[in-house]
Amino acid sequence: MAHLIRHKLTNKLTNAAHTVSNKSQAKVSGVFARLGFQAATDEEGLGFAECDDLDYDYRQGMQMDVIQGDEEGGECGLEDGDTHYQRDGTGHRPQALKTEGSLVEDKPKITSWEAGWNVTNAIQGMFVLGLPYAILHGGYLGLFLIIFAAVVCCYTGKILIACLYEENEDGIKVRVRDSYVDVANACCAPRFPALGGHVVNVAQIIELVMTCILYVVVSGNLMYNSFPGLPVSQKAWSVVATAALLPCAFLKNLKAVSKFSLLCTLAHFVINVLVIAYCLSRAREWAWEKVKFYIDVKKFPISIGIIVFSYTSQIFLPSLEGNMQKPSEFHCMMDWTHIAACVLKGLFALVAYLTWADATKEVITDNLPSAIRAVVNLFLVAKALLSYPLPFFAAVEVLEKSLFQDGGRALFPDCYGPSGQLKSWGLGLRVGLVVFTLLMAVFVPHFALLMGLTGSLTGAGLCFLLPSLFHLKLQWRNLLWHHVFFDVSIFVIGGICAISGFIHSIEGLIEAFKYNIHD
Repeated sequence: MAHLIRHKLTNKLTNAAHTVSNKSQAKVSGVFARLGFQAATDEEGLGFAECDDLDYDYRQGMQMDVIQGDEEGGECGLEDGDTHYQRDGTGHRPQALKTEGSLVEDKPKITSWEAGWNVTNAIQGMFVLGLPYAILHGGYLGLFLIIFAAVVCCYTGKILIACLYEENEDGIKVRVRDSYVDVANACCAPRFPALGGHVVNVAQIIELVMTCILYVVVSGNLMYNSFPGLPVSQKAWSVVATAALLPCAFLKNLKAVSKFSLLCTLAHFVINVLVIAYCLSRAREWAWEKVKFYIDVKKFPISIGIIVFSYTSQIFLPSLEGNMQKPSEFHCMMDWTHIAACVLKGLFALVAYLTWADATKEVITDNLPSAIRAVVNLFLVAKALLSYPLPFFAAVEVLEKSLFQDGGRALFPDCYGPSGQLKSWGLGLRVGLVVFTLLMAVFVPHFALLMGLTGSLTGAGLCFLLPSLFHLKLQWRNLLWHHVFFDVSIFVIGGICAISGFIHSIEGLIEAFKYNIHD
């Protein structure tokens, strides 16, 4: 009897201990679940213990995909269907890390030529129309700055991509980060793991929205100067342009507009050729004496912002490199795209300024004769309106993911229903964004000043300051002394240009409002 009682007591104590242990594990799992991590099984824990330190550090700070091991046991990982660790806890992603380049995905990869075409579209867009205005206030120094900005933006694009990679224990570089936001979060981890991402997201939203505003401003400006005899103001033309853009609020993807991308780009190159051809026809009248070595101290910082903004492409470079068939060709692609951009922008800005000298306007096509100006401007307006959906849709995506879809931590309900339909507040967000771009274009109709302000505020940050800072933070152990010198120099010069350009752009806007300057 005593033995039976002892056996029952032992069983009860064992069961109680297991119950307490299970509750403790459940509490710990609940804590990790609230943090966005999924719990691992014992078998998975053994696999994780064998992973190298690089993979461990990566799982701590970033979206934590587990490297799939090869059959020979050289690397460790999980088989298909096992739990994948992620910050947002949404389950595994259908991709794995490679040691020689980008993430393996089902979607087709692009060639280096296609990647170069995308970069060219970003840095050879409509905003080159403001470069002659930069030469007006900078002279030969403005031309030098066009070359300098190309070199620096090419370099910072490369070091930003370098921040996506880390060396494993075998000295092989693996891609452990996917985006600009991931790089920013890694730099701020472990104390503030999400701060860097928030800063980059805010900068991206500002730049994308300002790009949309500039498209509306330039549309109103071009239409007003194309038909000066009509009793329609520039603000009224901006309203007309925005009315044509309202259908953008209903976009769910860019398939409807992406087919026009190539046509718009080709049309823009044709327009540039027409402008240069007209300038060359007046080569005998070029005012070389007007190009000076001194600068307008008050206006030149605005020119810096204009030039920097015309080279911004860092936002989408991580995604572009990750989708290349041969990521090893990324550096070569960046070199020839920026060399081509530098040559074309420099020639365009110089010959346009030599043709009109001190009469150069903010949008250079406004200097053309009325007959040619109307045709060229109509093509440019069509390009601006067709280009608007791209930054608009990107800005909407960032806002929706940050405020409405942030892995269950969003401030507001999801914008989409179970079947994918857009809800009322989602439509309201999109319409509100279109209306906001209109209001800004109506009340601040100054193309060059807005372009300079945006370039100084977000362009310098995303192209100069953050890439150099992130490179120093993440790659410090692998940097040579000249890399450190370049990064520090770019950070200091970029900071000075950003602050001075921002201050002088604000002063220019205040002066424009104070004296009611329209051009």
